[in-house]
Amino acid sequence: MILRTTTLLALSGVIAFAAVWQSHGPQTISRRPLMPVFKQPVMFDTPEADRILAALEVFPPDNPWNEDISARPVHPASAALIASIGAEKHLDFNLDMNFILVPPDQPRVPVKITLYPQESDPGPFPVPDNMPIENWPLRRNEDLKALPKPGGTLDDIQRHGTGDRHAIVADPVRGMLYEFYQARKTDAGWEASQASVFDLNSNHLRPERWTSADAAGLPIFPAVVRYDECERGMVAHALRFTVQKTRRAYVYPARHFASRRTDENLPRMGERFRLRQAFDTSSFPPHAQAVLKGLKMYGMFVADNGGDWRISVAPDRRLKGLESLTRLKGSDFEVVLTETPASPR
Repeated sequence: MILRTTTLLALSGVIAFAAVWQSHGPQTISRRPLMPVFKQPVMFDTPEADRILAALEVFPPDNPWNEDISARPVHPASAALIASIGAEKHLDFNLDMNFILVPPDQPRVPVKITLYPQESDPGPFPVPDNMPIENWPLRRNEDLKALPKPGGTLDDIQRHGTGDRHAIVADPVRGMLYEFYQARKTDAGWEASQASVFDLNSNHLRPERWTSADAAGLPIFPAVVRYDECERGMVAHALRFTVQKTRRAYVYPARHFASRRTDENLPRMGERFRLRQAFDTSSFPPHAQAVLKGLKMYGMFVADNGGDWRISVAPDRRLKGLESLTRLKGSDFEVVLTETPASPR
C-alpha cells in the first residue's frame, strides 16, 4: 500500500511539503519529514544535507529505481552473464559521486557543452560556485590520476581534475536533478562534455539512444550510496555499478549503449543484478548491512564501462565499515529478468 501526497506551498519565501507515506514491500510504512527550508547550497556530507535528503522522494514509488525486485525471476543466462564479468572477482566501490543540494531560487548560469551538445539538455543550470567534482574530497577510486591531490582544494579539482569529472546538482524543493559529464570550471565559466536534466517527480526517460552523464543514459544521483540512508539502516533504491565489457545493447530503463561487442554473454546497459537472498549479512558492520539489504531488495544496474563490480558511494567521511563489502564476489549475485522488452539495437 502506498499513500503519497505532496503539496508545495511557495509564498513569501516559505516552502513546505506535506508528509509522504511510503511502503517498500515488507517494510513498515514510514512518514517522511517535512522538507527543511534552506537558502544556500548545501554540500552532500553535512547534517543539513541529511535532513533534506530524508524529506526528498527520488522518483515516484513505482519508478524502476524504487522497485522491489527481490522476487523477480532469475534471467536464464544469469550464470553466463556473471561469468563474463568474473564470478570470482570481488565487489568493490569508488568513493566518487558527491553532489550538492541547491535552493529553488539558486541563480542559473550557462554551461558550455563541448562534446555531446546534440544529446544534452539545454541550460542555463542552477550550478553554484562550489559545485563539487567527482572524487572530492576523499581518495578511493580505480582512476588514481583523477583523485584529489593531497592537500588540494575544491577549486583545484574543479579546474584541474582529470578523468570523468562527474558533477551532480539536485534541487530538492522543485524535484529537479542536473548531472554533468567532465565538468570543469574555467575563467570564462563552467563547461562540460554533456548535461542531463531529470524530473524527480516523474518516470520520464531520456530520449531513445541518448546518453547521459552515465553511458547507459541513466541518472547517477538515485544510485549513489549515501550516509543518511546507511544511518537509517537500508539503502532503499537500486545502485549503479560498472563492468569492463558490455554488450552493444541496452534494456529498460537504460537508453544508450557504449560498446561494439555483440557477445550475448556480456551484460547490456541497464542489466539488473541482485544479491542472492541466502547471502548471510549478519557479520557485516551496520553501514555495510544497509547496502546489502538494498542489494537484495532493489539490486543494481549496469550503468557504465569501468572496473568490474564497482559500485558508487558518496565520498562521505562519516561512512564506516564499507571496506567489508569487498568480501562479496560475483558469484554472490544473480541477474534478474526485466519486465520491459529490450530497446531496439
